[in-house]
Amino acid sequence: MTEPTERGESGDGRVEASDRAFVGRAIELAEEAVERGNTPFGALLVVDGEVVAEARNEIRSGDDIAAHPELALARRAGRELDADERARCTMYASTEPCPMCATGIHYAGLGRVVFGVSGATLDELAGDVVAIPCEEVIRRADGETTVEGPVATEAAMALHESFYGGDGTGEP
Repeated sequence: MTEPTERGESGDGRVEASDRAFVGRAIELAEEAVERGNTPFGALLVVDGEVVAEARNEIRSGDDIAAHPELALARRAGRELDADERARCTMYASTEPCPMCATGIHYAGLGRVVFGVSGATLDELAGDVVAIPCEEVIRRADGETTVEGPVATEAAMALHESFYGGDGTGEP
């Protein structure tokens, strides 16, 4: 499968420099997740240009298959932000949110998601990815969340390649 052209690179200008910087921070969080013995995924929430929360994958260290950072942040947004803040909120993720996380994002009412690398591209490397696009999950739920990405495929994939080693085992 061929990776779609990164949005913003094709001249449509939708992805801002700040979006790339925030996705870069999500990738750093994914690196921290690996350092803590987890798989390489990170995410953060931004409201009005301010980071309000960050999360790292904790599925191994927390012995919890649902401890994805995107789902943790969607749940936190639902608890701690009012509806207007959630509508103005952007979630930045190192990798496209999986269908479980996309559903959480929809139910939380987040306004926007920007991700580094697509699930389909990760699936080509690691396998065992439910590669239903986040945008499709949101659309099929009649959601209003805007989904943009990939915006940092090279940087995000460098981390995944170092982690998965090309054999899909998750053992570096």
